[in-house]
Amino acid sequence: MEALDKYVEYTSVSSIAGPLLIVEGVKGVAYGEIVEVITPSGEKRTGQVLEAREDIAVVQVFEGTSGLSTDRTKVRFTGETAKIGVSLEMLGRIFNGAGKPIDGGPEIIPEKKMDINGYPLNPVSRRNPNDFIQTGISTIDGPNTLVRGQKLPIFSGSGLPHNELAVQIARQAKVRGEGEQFAVVFAAMGITSEEANFFMEEFKKTGALEKAVVFINLADDPAIERILTPRIALTTAEYLAYEKDMHVLVILTDMTNYCEALREIAAARNEVPGRRGYPGYMYTDLATLYERAGRVKGKKGTITQIPILTMPHDDITHPIPDLTGYITEGQIVLSRELHRKGIYPPIDILPSLSRLASKGQGAGKTREDHSKVISQIYAAYAEGRSLRDLVAVVGEEALTERDRAYLRFADEFEKRFVSQGKDEDRSIEETLDIGWELLTILPKEELKRIPEELIEKYLPKK
Repeated sequence: MEALDKYVEYTSVSSIAGPLLIVEGVKGVAYGEIVEVITPSGEKRTGQVLEAREDIAVVQVFEGTSGLSTDRTKVRFTGETAKIGVSLEMLGRIFNGAGKPIDGGPEIIPEKKMDINGYPLNPVSRRNPNDFIQTGISTIDGPNTLVRGQKLPIFSGSGLPHNELAVQIARQAKVRGEGEQFAVVFAAMGITSEEANFFMEEFKKTGALEKAVVFINLADDPAIERILTPRIALTTAEYLAYEKDMHVLVILTDMTNYCEALREIAAARNEVPGRRGYPGYMYTDLATLYERAGRVKGKKGTITQIPILTMPHDDITHPIPDLTGYITEGQIVLSRELHRKGIYPPIDILPSLSRLASKGQGAGKTREDHSKVISQIYAAYAEGRSLRDLVAVVGEEALTERDRAYLRFADEFEKRFVSQGKDEDRSIEETLDIGWELLTILPKEELKRIPEELIEKYLPKK
């Protein structure tokens, strides 16, 4: 952002701590204001006011404070909040975490500039999330149906294939219906250069980039940029949804890296830590991101969110997944046990949940049998899983024929329903048909959750 001469320039930097500058003797400074920092060598850097009280301002420098000194550093407050220029030209482009193009293409000519902090949605103006979004992943579309306007996180663990799953969802996701415009906004935070290359190559190679806007923040980028990246992505999504009438799916990965950046900045400010060293306001901060998903009255476009986070030590009670679960409408849980079996995607449907699944199921959205057949499959798989524990104790010979059928159902369910190729895009009809085929393993009298007329219509004859 260019400095404006009419703004007062301060040389009263009293201390430098990590990425922070403490500026004294300031007047009229506001929280979130963008700052221009001029180094002793004349280089210009950008910062943001993190705290403003009486005549003191705490400034976070985006590019870091190396080379700055308290006596020769100049600080100029611009009076502006952080904004991003948005345009339809952003579709098909790749940007860094601060919104600058990194794909070799030209700068974006913005149609307008928008505040990246967004504006809180009045709850009265919200409409209930509705209408099915097809991801092509059976374990999501079937039991954990995603609907427009929902926020449905993926809980993963270190070493699990959440990056591959994120790219597959970004590539395959679509809304059903004529004339509907769909776009993906993909934001990666705190990733390695290798991961960044993987994302960029996958988007370019598969053609998914045409309908996507990609933001990539690397692990060695400043922590403050990691705080800005999801906000820039969501602002872009709001422009596409509410001004261009598009249905937008926002994928944010990895929210754990985002929360680590929050903790780093809180430590630099000497704040009193909360649970496990994370700031006490982390719940509020995450809510300012997640609650930007939804449907708004009078607007055709919608914003749906899939935040992805890696649970430290696979601990689902860790503050990051715990707080995320409070704010969002369910979770998709990746299983290390399924991953060890070579099953992709290793989604465990038992701890997974979409609280709004019923809003996207049924005739006119998916198919009339959706909720009933999935309920039966879920119950059968849960019983088959519990029988595996029994077999470990008494052996399979002690089981009845009925029990053996459930045990076989659980094995076949993982091989044929859960497991699918990384390029396999299943329609919801294909997913439900696989479910019906699996139910032929069980005696017909066990199908107690499905009405007789649906059994007659859809259950394959043995």
